Amino acid sequence: MNNLKIRNLQKKYKNGVTAINDISLDITNGMFGLLGPNGAGKSSLMKTLAGLQSPDSGFILFNDVNITENPSFIKKQLGFLPQDFGVYPKITAADLLNHIAILKGLTNKKERKEQIGTLLEKVNLTLHRNKEVHTFSGGMRQRFGIAQALLGNPQLIIVDEPTAGLDPEERNRFNNLLNEIGEDIIIILSTHLVEDVKNLCTQMAIIEKGTVLAQGKPNDFIDALNGKLWQKAIDKKEISKYEQEYDIVLKQLNMGKSTIHVKAENKPDESFESIHPSLEDVYFSILNQNK
Repeated sequence: MNNLKIRNLQKKYKNGVTAINDISLDITNGMFGLLGPNGAGKSSLMKTLAGLQSPDSGFILFNDVNITENPSFIKKQLGFLPQDFGVYPKITAADLLNHIAILKGLTNKKERKEQIGTLLEKVNLTLHRNKEVHTFSGGMRQRFGIAQALLGNPQLIIVDEPTAGLDPEERNRFNNLLNEIGEDIIIILSTHLVEDVKNLCTQMAIIEKGTVLAQGKPNDFIDALNGKLWQKAIDKKEISKYEQEYDIVLKQLNMGKSTIHVKAENKPDESFESIHPSLEDVYFSILNQNK
């Protein structure tokens, strides 16, 4: 069983922005969702975990090794799929994987060839192995990204906003692939999309302004909100009035009418109906509490 302990991590950039503000997390095998709005500090935390930048204070232990003091240890255990891969060179998928494998220290040519063949099959790119990666569609690039992240059998994989820009079919395919590989290792999924965490993750944390607002199991968060969520359809012109009176968790517009989800211990009035909360309700409820 792998374990990742993050303790009191702090990172402030030269422009004065505190990107990571006293973050502590415990993460074990499986899919862990790091959920937060754009600019919440998710990418800064991912870069720090990957050893691409040092924290100002605090420490990270991976399998009891302090990786803030020994970043080379994590790099041998790590697969990283960044948010933006940058420009791909004009090189085939198989050749680029071979090059990355050499950089990761896979020196045995036969083992390298076997692993690349297996990974291309796993991500459904075998038929495209001799195509140049820069010609791939967005979904194919993300699947290629997973293949390169899996080279060298890493014990920790970090994926940063992996499904942004993918169409629903590609997103579903990509999520299924992550789900398959996420049982025996740690996969940290950093995203602003609640749906990705809902579909994939058994553990999660919500982060905003570099601070962890909540950590736990998605279903536990949903259960805690159960019986406290009420729904009503209103005219969209009435929204500001209701915002002054109630703790509105979610607003949805449908055919000129707004449906509001209100958090309250008791039914606000007879015009409201009780609803079962979703993870989206949990997410916005926690963000609203910390405004």
